[in-house]
Amino acid sequence: MKSLDTLIEQRYSPYHFAEQPVSQEQLQQLFEAAQHAPSSYNEQPWRFIYATHDQPEAYQQLLSCINESNRAWARQAYVLMLSLAKKHFSQTEKLNRHAWHDTGTAVGFLLLKATELDLYAHQMAGFFPDKARDVLNIPDEYDPVAMMAVGYLGKEERPNKPRKAVHEFAFTGDKSVL
Repeated sequence: MKSLDTLIEQRYSPYHFAEQPVSQEQLQQLFEAAQHAPSSYNEQPWRFIYATHDQPEAYQQLLSCINESNRAWARQAYVLMLSLAKKHFSQTEKLNRHAWHDTGTAVGFLLLKATELDLYAHQMAGFFPDKARDVLNIPDEYDPVAMMAVGYLGKEERPNKPRKAVHEFAFTGDKSVL
């Protein structure tokens, strides 16, 4: 088993995916990792709509919601997925202003599990939320958050994308961040 540090360092978002199938067992493991993410009041506001190449009609529906520049490479991925955030708390019906944050945390857990399974995922903001809502019959209570392509790595070298230095985004309480 890889260490958490190794998983964090190895995770990246490729633009090329292999044709190799992702098994239902592997998908289940990804969703089980997301299941364990923390959330405000344990609401677990995240939902995922997904399809594999083995489900061509559902896959095409998801693919149609992605903008053209992302669609060009995302169609290679064996799995397409849309994350959603439930807008209100189930018990109180009050606005859950942490829903997107919690959904992002669940996706982070999913990404780490994918890396452990030698799978790769590339999240996309470049999609059409209103089209996704229409094509996938998403109720108004849920916000489409991000699309994701998931699969095995294709023929691509790992890019050396620079990351911000910690001092550029972490500040003590007595310093201005602006």
